[in-house]
Amino acid sequence: MAAVTSLSFSALAQSLDRKLTVSSSKLFASSFDGVRLRANLSFDVSTCVRASISGAPLVVQCMTSNSDIAPPVSETKLNFLKAYKRPIPSIYNNVLQELLVQQHLMKYKKTYRYDPVFALGFVTVYDQLMDGYPSDADRKAIFEAYINALQEDPLQFRKDAEKLEEWARTQSASTLVEFSSREGEIEGILKDISERAAGNVNFSYSRFFAVGLFRILELANASEPTVLEKLCTALNVNKRSVDRDLDVYRNLLSKLVQAKELLREYVAREKKKQAERAETPKANEAVAQCVGTFLYVVQHD
Repeated sequence: MAAVTSLSFSALAQSLDRKLTVSSSKLFASSFDGVRLRANLSFDVSTCVRASISGAPLVVQCMTSNSDIAPPVSETKLNFLKAYKRPIPSIYNNVLQELLVQQHLMKYKKTYRYDPVFALGFVTVYDQLMDGYPSDADRKAIFEAYINALQEDPLQFRKDAEKLEEWARTQSASTLVEFSSREGEIEGILKDISERAAGNVNFSYSRFFAVGLFRILELANASEPTVLEKLCTALNVNKRSVDRDLDVYRNLLSKLVQAKELLREYVAREKKKQAERAETPKANEAVAQCVGTFLYVVQHD
C-alpha cells in the first residue's frame, strides 16, 4: 500500500511567511504580470511530500476505499490546468496549488467520505483566500476548475455550504450541541458524522472539517471554547486537533492579509510610476511647443 502523507495549513502559512520576508517588488512582480501555471506540473515538494529517490520523477499515489490505486497528484494538477488556462497571480496561485495537493491526498485516503461540514470548511478557506481577486467571474471559474480536478461536484460544495450556513444562523449554543436529540436534515448529517467518527468508519478528520465547525459556531454566535468542546464531544472529534488546526488557520489568514496588503501597495506604486512616465512626454511636448512659439515670435519680430 502506498503511503499517504497529509499536508497542513501550517505549510501554507510558512510558505506565505517566507514570501513576506522578501521585498514586495520581488514578491509580486510575477503577480502584476500574471503567472501561467507550468505545463510540466513541477512543484515544491519540500512542504508536502518528500521523495528519497534522486533523479526520479515525483509521483504521489494514494489508495482509494476499494484498494484501487488513485490517480497521482500530477493528474489532478493537469486536470486543473486544462479546466482553467488563464494566468493566476502568484499570491493566489502558490497557495491554491498547495491546497490542491493537500486536498488530493485527503480525498484519496481510504477513510475519506465527503460531508457538508468538510465542504463548508473548504468553501470558507477558498473564499477567504480569493477575497479581493480582480474578477468575480474568474474566481468562480477557478473554484469550479479546482473542485472538478478532484473529481468532485463544485455545485454540491456550494449548495451544501450555503445550506449549513443558513441552518447555523438559526441556531444557538444549546441547539448546536444537542443536535443528536433533534430531527432535521442538518441534524441527520451531523448524526451520521458522529456515528462514523465514533466507529472510525469512513471518516477522516481534516483541517477543512475543523474550519467548517468553526464557521458553524461563528454564524450561530456561539464561538465560546466551551461550546466548541461540547460540539466536538457530540461529534466524537478530537478537540485538541480542532484547536490546533484553527490556530494555524487564523495564522494563515493573518499572513494572507499581510501579503494582499503588500500586493495592493506594489500595484499602487506601479500605477503611480506609469502615470508619472506618461506625464513626462506631455510635459516635454508642452515645453517644446512653448520654445517653438518663442523662437517663431523672435524670428518674426
